[in-house]
Amino acid sequence: MLRQHSLPWFSAIAMRSVGNLLSPGGRRARLTILIYHRVLTHPDPLLSDEYDRESFAWQVRLLAEHFNVLGLTEAIERMNRGSLPSRAVCLTFDDGYLDNVENALPILMKHKVRATFFISSGFLDGSCMWNDVLIESVRQAEGQHLDLTGCGLEIYPIATPEERGQAVQSLLNAIKYLEPAERQRKIDQILAQSGATRSRDLMVRPDHIRRLAQAGMEIGGHTVTHPILTRITPQAARSEIADGKEALEGIIREPVRLFAYPNGVPGRDYSDEHVKMVKDLGFKAAVSTAPGAATTLSQPYQLPRFDSWASTPTRFTLHLLQNYTRTSSDVV
Repeated sequence: MLRQHSLPWFSAIAMRSVGNLLSPGGRRARLTILIYHRVLTHPDPLLSDEYDRESFAWQVRLLAEHFNVLGLTEAIERMNRGSLPSRAVCLTFDDGYLDNVENALPILMKHKVRATFFISSGFLDGSCMWNDVLIESVRQAEGQHLDLTGCGLEIYPIATPEERGQAVQSLLNAIKYLEPAERQRKIDQILAQSGATRSRDLMVRPDHIRRLAQAGMEIGGHTVTHPILTRITPQAARSEIADGKEALEGIIREPVRLFAYPNGVPGRDYSDEHVKMVKDLGFKAAVSTAPGAATTLSQPYQLPRFDSWASTPTRFTLHLLQNYTRTSSDVV
């Protein structure tokens, strides 16, 4: 099974050569920071943009064999000193899903890879994020159509798994940027209309966070309730960032120095005002979701990250190499 998820030897040699040219070590080094959310036990048609355990396993093995994988704090420090190795990569996870511990952590530990987990602290009691309520509403709805016209939305075909997946994406796009109170009202209406029940086992709890930290993984802040910061008041945004940091520090008994902006698109999901908040609250660096590679010229509180979807090692490697050609100055 693993053999078919490996690079051919000649491709591996070519990849290393090209990678050394695009991302040499030292002052000219470039750092790709990968972003993940979930690592599913099995593929899910409603979560087609998430990796499952098998695909994540071959990715981590490929990275460990052919790239220089570093913890994010170490990578940032070495980048600033000009001592970053060639083909440098970091792995990060957003939100705090339980499958990160159950499925991703054993794979990371097997290959001695250190990752950073950015966790929203407001869901540690067994609750879940609004998008997951929406996904489960579509998953559990009966019939061939989900009529949400009473919620000010549309009628969505759900006769096949593919149609349900399309309905999820359409609804996420329609709801994501509503004001938080209005978005929650829509979610409650969709949940009631579908007859679904909320999931209670999707997110980590405090003991899982301690387990990650004890395994050598880094814990980063990701606010309390994962709001889009530009859609709430400055006072609320500062509280979200500060309270999330304090909650995580209380769990791991260590400083939390890294932060990830929810949703993370510069200028749309967060602004310079929020960058200043993160800096003033004592974080040492922060990551966005702008694509590209980080360099010594990158803004430390707006480091880019790369979200790749690739079904084969060759495609995955090509995406990584392509990312090295884009620097954060191109996209931030």
